[in-house]
Formats: sequence, structure tokens, C-alpha cells
Amino acid sequence: MSDTTNIYEQTPDLDTIGGRLSRAREASGLSASELAWRLGVKTATINAWERDRSEPGAHRIAKLAGLLATSISWILHGVGPAPREDDLSAASVSLQMERLRRLHRQTGNLIGQLERDLRKLESAGT
Repeated sequence: MSDTTNIYEQTPDLDTIGGRLSRAREASGLSASELAWRLGVKTATINAWERDRSEPGAHRIAKLAGLLATSISWILHGVGPAPREDDLSAASVSLQMERLRRLHRQTGNLIGQLERDLRKLESAGT
């Protein structure tokens, strides 16, 4: 695409708003719950948007575009700068690594709790 191409001369991304949001979120390396936390909404709200059961309000669109490294026009109409879905940047890898560390800690905590519960059951003779 040349620098003089108008966004309205582009072939639009014909996916739905929800589909574009979902793809942009995945490209950014964010989970639905992480995006929800950053926006101050419930994870169920993100899921509803991505499944086209509802749409984000106008006050959330600009923040979504910023968080997902895309443009407002791409989210709403499928034209303009889209997220790079194949982009492998240090920031995206770092986000994924932090997410994995958090999941690892949570898994360790759950294993510890299960081990304690199992010891209690064994000592109770059950």
C-alpha cells in the first residue's frame, strides 16, 4: 500500500466488530480477562463483544484501539491500520512470558492446596 492510499480505497476487513476485536486481542497477546481489567469491565463483557452479542460504547473504542495497537476505523469498519497478527515483538513476547509466569504461580498454588487437602483426608482416615 502506498502512503497516498486513502483508507477508504482499501479493501475492508469484512469480519464483524467482535471478530476484529478478538483477532486484535489475540495479536496483542492479551487474554480476555487482562483486557477486561485494563478497560475496567468484566471478562463477560469482553466475551460478549467478541461474540457480537453487544458492542463497546463509544467511550471504550479509543481505549480499545490504543490497547490493541490498531485504529478506531479498523475496529468499527475494517479499514485503516490493523494489528499485525504475525508480529513477534519483544513487548508481545514479554507479555506472554508474564502471563505464563502468573499461570505457573497459580498452578503451584493449586497443587499445594490439593496436597494439603489430600494430607488432611489421609490423616482423618478417609
